[in-house]
Amino acid sequence: MELIRALQLLKLNSVSSAWVDAVWGFEFTHTDPLDPVIEEEIKEDPDVFKTIYKQLLPFSAEDDDDTRSVWVVFGENGVSAKPLLAVLSYFILSAKAKSPSLEQRLCGLQAASLYLLLLKIPGSVANKVYHQILFDTCLNMPLKCWPQDSGKKRKKDCLKSSQGDPKTGKRSKPPKKVSEEMEIDDDEDDEEQGVYFSPQDLLKLREGIVLLVRTLLRLLERFSLRDKPQSADSCVQSLPELSYHGLGLLCSTIHGEGDEVVFRKLLYVILMMKTQERSKPCLLAPSQAVCGARDQAMLFIGHIVDKQREATLPLLRILVQHICHQMVEKSEYRVSGAQAVGKLMAKMPCQDYAAIIKWLYSYSRNNKVAFRMFALDVALVLLEQSERDVDDTVDPELAVFLPHRFLVHNIIYNHRNDVSPTVRGHALHCLAQCLELGSQNATKCVHELFSNSKYITTLWKLYNEETLTLFKKHVSDPKTNARKSALETVMSLLKHGVISCSAENLSILSDRCRDPAVSVKKKAMQCLMDLLAALPENREVQEAWLRGVLPAVMDSESSVQEKALECLDHVVIAHIKSQGKYRDDDTSQKLAWDLLGLMCEKCQHLSRYFSKAFSVWAPQQKFTPGFVNGLLSHTEGERAAAAWLLLAKIASCSPKLNYGTTGKTKLLHSQCNFVSNGILIQIYCQCVHFTCVDDLMGWLKTFSLPLEVISSCVDTLVRFSRSDNTQDTLRFLDRFCGELVSVCESYLSAVILQEKGAENINEDLLVKHLHTLGVASLHCPSKVGKRIFLVVQSVLTPSEQPGDELPASQPLSQFKPNSMSTVVRAQAVITLGKLCLQHEELMLKYLPVFARELEVGTELAVRSNVVVVMCDLCVRYTNTVTRYIPNISACLRDKDPIVREQTLIMLTNLLQEEYVKWKGALFFRFAIVLVDPDPAIVDLCEYCLVDLLLKKSPLMFSQHFIECIFHFNSYEKHKKYNKFLQTESRFSLKGRQNQGKRFRIYRFLLKNFTDEQRFNITTKICQDILATFVDSELPLDSDGSELLADTFDILSLKEMKLTAMSGPAAGEEPQEDEMAMAKAVLQVAQKKLVSQVQKRNFVENVIPIIISLKNMLEEQHSPVLKHLMAYLQVTMQEYRSEVKELFAADEQLAAEVEYNLKRFEKEKQQQEQQQMENQLASFTFSPQRNVSQTCTYIGQ
Repeated sequence: MELIRALQLLKLNSVSSAWVDAVWGFEFTHTDPLDPVIEEEIKEDPDVFKTIYKQLLPFSAEDDDDTRSVWVVFGENGVSAKPLLAVLSYFILSAKAKSPSLEQRLCGLQAASLYLLLLKIPGSVANKVYHQILFDTCLNMPLKCWPQDSGKKRKKDCLKSSQGDPKTGKRSKPPKKVSEEMEIDDDEDDEEQGVYFSPQDLLKLREGIVLLVRTLLRLLERFSLRDKPQSADSCVQSLPELSYHGLGLLCSTIHGEGDEVVFRKLLYVILMMKTQERSKPCLLAPSQAVCGARDQAMLFIGHIVDKQREATLPLLRILVQHICHQMVEKSEYRVSGAQAVGKLMAKMPCQDYAAIIKWLYSYSRNNKVAFRMFALDVALVLLEQSERDVDDTVDPELAVFLPHRFLVHNIIYNHRNDVSPTVRGHALHCLAQCLELGSQNATKCVHELFSNSKYITTLWKLYNEETLTLFKKHVSDPKTNARKSALETVMSLLKHGVISCSAENLSILSDRCRDPAVSVKKKAMQCLMDLLAALPENREVQEAWLRGVLPAVMDSESSVQEKALECLDHVVIAHIKSQGKYRDDDTSQKLAWDLLGLMCEKCQHLSRYFSKAFSVWAPQQKFTPGFVNGLLSHTEGERAAAAWLLLAKIASCSPKLNYGTTGKTKLLHSQCNFVSNGILIQIYCQCVHFTCVDDLMGWLKTFSLPLEVISSCVDTLVRFSRSDNTQDTLRFLDRFCGELVSVCESYLSAVILQEKGAENINEDLLVKHLHTLGVASLHCPSKVGKRIFLVVQSVLTPSEQPGDELPASQPLSQFKPNSMSTVVRAQAVITLGKLCLQHEELMLKYLPVFARELEVGTELAVRSNVVVVMCDLCVRYTNTVTRYIPNISACLRDKDPIVREQTLIMLTNLLQEEYVKWKGALFFRFAIVLVDPDPAIVDLCEYCLVDLLLKKSPLMFSQHFIECIFHFNSYEKHKKYNKFLQTESRFSLKGRQNQGKRFRIYRFLLKNFTDEQRFNITTKICQDILATFVDSELPLDSDGSELLADTFDILSLKEMKLTAMSGPAAGEEPQEDEMAMAKAVLQVAQKKLVSQVQKRNFVENVIPIIISLKNMLEEQHSPVLKHLMAYLQVTMQEYRSEVKELFAADEQLAAEVEYNLKRFEKEKQQQEQQQMENQLASFTFSPQRNVSQTCTYIGQ
């Protein structure tokens, strides 16, 4: 028989029984060398295994009933399966040896194929052919026999040749940054050094592997692995991810739980991970091949579920849960995993779907950040699918989980206040995305959160109001990403009409364009851009866009400036065309002109930011003569004001631009109706030089121009005076500006100094003359005489004789009042200030008068202008005016918020330019503005202190902090602190009624300390305050007790804690990458070192003072003792286990501290329990309460 003759080629009769027993004894894990003679005889025929395979193949046929059993044939011919398996295992294991030859690899592959074919033949298990270890070894043969990628080998060889030592031959250490797959393949690469395979060799190996895989697939069709779970797992591991035919066979019913093994294998394909023996799965780069394998795996699972629905549904639920539990925090993997979960859940019936949603809700409340993040992603994917209808198969308790409303309210919205800022931000982002989905149900669910429908109960209305308030709070979240997500959500709510586009709601976006974080500023501008694109005709949105984007042009960060300029160019400049090309149906053009129109009306104060943009654009040659002529074509219609606005900005930054004949003609015939900022004046002077000066003088002398244009007109006149000859310039100015001064003097003298001149006075004309006098006098001081001083003085005081002089010590407001209005008197102050800038003797005479006016003046406009004048004089006469800074700074507590704001801005400018120093009580008066009753002024003060002044003087806060404690408590008994003159009682924050204000200032200052400053200030407080009471340098009277109580309360503030001692934010999970781990290790080491230094300082410098002070307070029964104990209670939280050791010198104090700590912990537990009970009590009022009940309210 051919089969028997083929088996004789294996020399089974010549193999010793002892060798066969040894092979079986080692369980096919190891074989002793086969007799060399027998091995050579077997290898004489290279196709010996193929021959036997061919002869055995008919015996494996499924339907051939005429074929005799191969086991009967073996028995009749004395062939035993035991030596056959031993010989086959020898050749199989030889292929796994170190650096096997081509012949060994081919023989091993063919022997493995032959063994698998034997298993396929019926009766193999009964004849003990199946052996788990040998079966698993055969499955692993393709990986062992196929040579590793030559590219990897060359790369490794290259690394070795450059780093190894050629003399010793020792391997150098591999580089640190090497891919994980390369590390895995190191051993195989080492084994294959010196082995070369030709293309023909590789082709032979490929044929051997193909034969092995085909045999395995045939085997799986009939050979059951139901009771062989480990072998089934080995089959899955050996089959490549794309061998879905084999995986499908394993999922058949004959293999029992084979589908479970397959799903476990595909789990990591879906997660884009690589499994390794004895190590955690590692992430694979999301390449095209990896993503393709993931997609194929999803299609395969869907096919299996459709084919074997009832059997695979439990596994499908388990697979979804495993995907969720093994998900990482990286966004690209989360998005991919969420899409996979969504596709798998789409295959589930409603009952299973609802059960998974219920499980997902519990999963979303896990402590791990990655889990909560992934739950949000899954919820968002499920919202893209059609909403499931409740049918009879769904249990009543699970029906509540089917509507989209549950996903929106209970999973996404429920995490808006998550303890982790990352989850908070992502929840807000997902809520915004709900409005962008095509699903109407998801959009409706978001509307419910903010709805005021009559079908909603009163409790819901209150809840909705709280919802909007919370969103406004999230926009000020301490974490940058959370603020950006909150902005995106607010934009979506406004865009889709969930909340109204009111000025208050829109200010949330525009205000964030001045956020401290650059990325938040850019995000706010982008949100405004998106909102404007969605609602281009909404005037409130247009105004909010201007208020947000325009000021960003002057931001301190260049990238923010570039973003703002890009927005302005894209929305406004790019859509300006000539009148002939304008179309009302062109939304972009209409929007551009609407925005310009707003700047001419409601938003005129933003014009200076617009000017900055034009100064940047001008060097870029953005404004061509054609562009300007296009603007001129709009100067006679409804868009005239906006066109003149643009022309003014262009004229100010492009003085040499040629406007062309058409432009000149239009300008010559234009009226001044649209002139609001010197627009026509500036442009006209660029076009027509030969008549410009005469026309300017004509306009100025007739005082026909609006008040706001006069300064621009005079400035333009001054431009024409500039020449290379200084004398010519001075003569020009003396001639023309002197003429204006003379005209103003004549008019004012006639009105003010002459009898009955003030009757029927024209107030507007008088103000124009005063303003022109002040502007023109700056350019011709030699033409200003004493009579002009008297004229201006007479506006502020009753008429006096020409020889009379104003007593310098008498305030303006104490003179006998005259008939002049406040507007005229305020303008006179500005004019007098400009005269003082050029005449020092006049400044010396009136400076005390200005200072006194700030103290007793009653007119708001006058006081406000006096502040401006004195600050301007400080720049010109710094040494003289500096002594009056206390008078100016006293206005920081003025009764009128306008004066307070004006003073704050002017003093900040002086401090920035260093015309004024932090001397006397100036810093403390600045700090008191932090508790101003006007929130807008408080915000401005914080900005000035932190973003402008602290950057210039980083030690400013820490240097003044100790004195703040003395100053705000009005304590003057210390020999060093608070020794400057105490003037205004309105600056005092003494007393228990002002404690909240004092600590608002303390917290603000401490929040902006560095760790080094916090450490030093703690030591300094102990030495300069606490120690002085211990040494009896300061009396422990009522004032001292208040000071000491404040000091202990300050030391107890959380802002005093070093940031290096603070761990990661609650709920944050560290990312599992090398950089994050290294950073975490560094933080732990830093925290340990800082803790040691802090503990040493506490033991050496603080504890002795605290013990002495505690004894002193006990003797006097002082109420400050409770503040001391509260401080110890807070401080000793970090040294909970070392209380007795640290207070060894005072055992009683140690016992009291321990008792207080235990009581504090008990109270904290009670508070947490009470808080939990309150939450449970209010559970019925939250969105996740009874969803079905709430749905009835909506749908009624």
